[in-house]
Amino acid sequence: MEKFITIGERLSTTAPTVNKAFLARDPEPILKRAKAQLDAGAVYLDVNIGPAEGYGEDLMKWAVTLLQENFDNVPLALDTSNKAAIEAGISVYNRSKGKPIVNSADAAGRIEFVDLAAANDAIVIALCNGEGIAADNDERMAYCTQLLERGLGLGMAEEDMWFDPLFVVIKGMQDKQMDVLNFIGDLTDMGLKTTGGLSNNSNGMPKHIRPIMDSAMVAMAMMKGFTSAIVNPNDLRLMETIKSCDIIRNATLYADSYLEV
Repeated sequence: MEKFITIGERLSTTAPTVNKAFLARDPEPILKRAKAQLDAGAVYLDVNIGPAEGYGEDLMKWAVTLLQENFDNVPLALDTSNKAAIEAGISVYNRSKGKPIVNSADAAGRIEFVDLAAANDAIVIALCNGEGIAADNDERMAYCTQLLERGLGLGMAEEDMWFDPLFVVIKGMQDKQMDVLNFIGDLTDMGLKTTGGLSNNSNGMPKHIRPIMDSAMVAMAMMKGFTSAIVNPNDLRLMETIKSCDIIRNATLYADSYLEV
């Protein structure tokens, strides 16, 4: 059993502080957020620059170089709908600590992101959806199969395709949660790796409830074989839950100091 992989989500243009820093090429706020996530236990950092039309290539190169030079070639997920920006980021990427992740492909308008990952020997996050959210697990599996066949046909290794079941919001879709968890189990049975934006499930909930719900969700997902997630690593409750689940799954050797590692 391999240790759970956390992908830190806090370098995103959805945060005004980060967006402003990206646009101004101001390293300080970026480095501060990156360090906080790595200190909290993030394995990868997600670098979400938004569409960044017209300047995405330069921005992604700047961000990749900044982060890897300051944090010993930390592995990164390159997160944008701008394909040229992802390729630009990969062109300056140091792989000594892991391949870059392309975030993300789907079975509709972004299926070519699988091709991009294959051409650049990168990992791809593959969302098991098409134009909209899958109605049920049969539809999720059809999308997964389409994406998997595309990647394997282009010579990708199965282990470089991380499938995202797409967590759905509990408020309004409470009856769909076990479908998502059972689908993770199905992918695990197929020997496939999984990931996803965990906090989607708690969108719209009061701020004090979200860490509780996210922690419960990750524990149940890990029980189904979930192998990684895009998370806020500065959520202490969540990270403690992940570390504890890794011990119960025998992915980490227990020590009384395990929460400090």
